[in-house]
Amino acid sequence: MAKINITETILRDAHQSLIATRMSMDEMKPMLKALDEIGYYSAEVWGGATFDSCIRFLDEDPWERLRTIRAAMPNTKLQMLFRGQNMLGYRHYADDVVEYFVQKTVANGIDIMRIFDALNDPRNLKTAIDAAIKEKAHVQACISYTLSPVHDLEYFAKYAKTLEEMGAHSICIKDMAGLLTPYSTYDLVKALKETIKIPVQLHSHYTSGLASMAMLKAAEAGVDIIDTAMSPLALGTSHPATESMVAAFAGTEFDTGLDLKKLNVVREYCAKLRDKYLENGLLNPKLLGVDANTLLYQVPGGMLSNLVSQLKQAGKSEMLDDVLQEIPNVRRDSGYPPLVTPTSQIVGTQAVFNVVMGERYKMVTKEFKGLVRGEYGKTPAPIDPAFRKKIIGDDTPIDCRPADLLEPELEKLKAEVPAKYVEQEEDILTYAQFPQIAPKFFEKRAQKKYGVDGEHLDKENMVHPL
Repeated sequence: MAKINITETILRDAHQSLIATRMSMDEMKPMLKALDEIGYYSAEVWGGATFDSCIRFLDEDPWERLRTIRAAMPNTKLQMLFRGQNMLGYRHYADDVVEYFVQKTVANGIDIMRIFDALNDPRNLKTAIDAAIKEKAHVQACISYTLSPVHDLEYFAKYAKTLEEMGAHSICIKDMAGLLTPYSTYDLVKALKETIKIPVQLHSHYTSGLASMAMLKAAEAGVDIIDTAMSPLALGTSHPATESMVAAFAGTEFDTGLDLKKLNVVREYCAKLRDKYLENGLLNPKLLGVDANTLLYQVPGGMLSNLVSQLKQAGKSEMLDDVLQEIPNVRRDSGYPPLVTPTSQIVGTQAVFNVVMGERYKMVTKEFKGLVRGEYGKTPAPIDPAFRKKIIGDDTPIDCRPADLLEPELEKLKAEVPAKYVEQEEDILTYAQFPQIAPKFFEKRAQKKYGVDGEHLDKENMVHPL
């Protein structure tokens, strides 16, 4: 047994989970120096939905955000969440784009890349893992945790071993829906520690009210690192509170070595932010409570709010319980995918259609068809051939790694982005992931910097690296 290390999520997943990733760089800056002095194992600062939110809602350059945090936190390892072959977008990208993204990510300041795949298909992680190793980053490969007849201890241990053999430097148990109970956590961590030699980290959301107990049992089973969030933006759909976990382990063999007084400096600042978010309506108090329904339906918080919104738009809000009961059926039919981006949206939307139409699979979404066809990778359980035929018709199923069907696309993307937009090489990657939103963001950025719209930029005084 050894001390427990802590990854702080206040700059990424905590605000992604509670206020839809709306914390701005101006709000982050005042706490960066104090965070850097605490002595965390790492700080999660980038990836996930931050990229999308920066350019869609905050008019911020995500690359500039990363560089700013890097400069202000020289003593802390910075980490990000990366969707493997999906990068931070919502489709599979060609290998050359994934490699270029990883290269630029590390060059701009990321030390640890937490890489996951929604289906736990190792083929979708290979390019990202290899690229991160090449760039000398720490590769933390993820197990997307879920419950189903095929997801048992043997499945998870075998997957962890595969990831270790692929070159991962550590493994993260990614419990996005807060499904881990204290004793299932103990058994899982123990099984992993007996199977692999690399460190194990636990990431669990507080949605079901069990995460801090799960962390305690994980420590007893030998976990190396846990994810927490500063208390003003902890609990609910976020994570266990950093200060509480530090206090829980203090004076034991698991003592984190972190100082509650130093943490309190950050806590006081974050408390003011929380008050501001409550006042302006960004923080819905409902999200701070416990929702034990997640244990029944395995629906992560973000997915639940999405379902409520879809039903409201259809004028069928009263059908929520029916949809929640239909989700397990859709999951079973589609090979028990874990419910995390993008599979949570795909399964949830199909369940809504099944219930609203009054007939199962009368209308099938393009994305669900793609999931069943194999466009997202190999599902944890095989899909019944008759069901697959019903959903995809005469389309040919995909049994290879989906990215093997993609031509290299980096040069094509470079040619697609108008030169007037490109202020840095990284802009190509911003465009690659969000081709609809990026041009609008680039124009606003130009307006802010040069006081003109994108059409009238002074080309002579701008750097065009491509």
